[in-house]
Amino acid sequence: MIVAFSVTPIGSGEDVGEDVAEAVRVVRESGLPNRTDAMFTSVEGEWDEVMDVVKRAVQAVEARAGRVSLVLKADIRQGVTNGLTTKVETVERLLAED
Repeated sequence: MIVAFSVTPIGSGEDVGEDVAEAVRVVRESGLPNRTDAMFTSVEGEWDEVMDVVKRAVQAVEARAGRVSLVLKADIRQGVTNGLTTKVETVERLLAED
């Protein structure tokens, strides 16, 4: 599965970069394939391991701010691996054919 999620501390003001960096640190240290952009962090793996990483990322932010907002989107597809890369490669290949 691939999960795209965003963790936002509530009540920490406008500059939340340090809090969000703690969540991203948890994801990167997990060893699972991942990618972070301006809006979401995506992580790929089996259900239990991905959800554990999301939970720990939320807890990392929660430790810094008493309230946290979590937005999560999941693509659950059996038998697919390396989806973080192959999905983007497919779109790029199709765009290059134009």
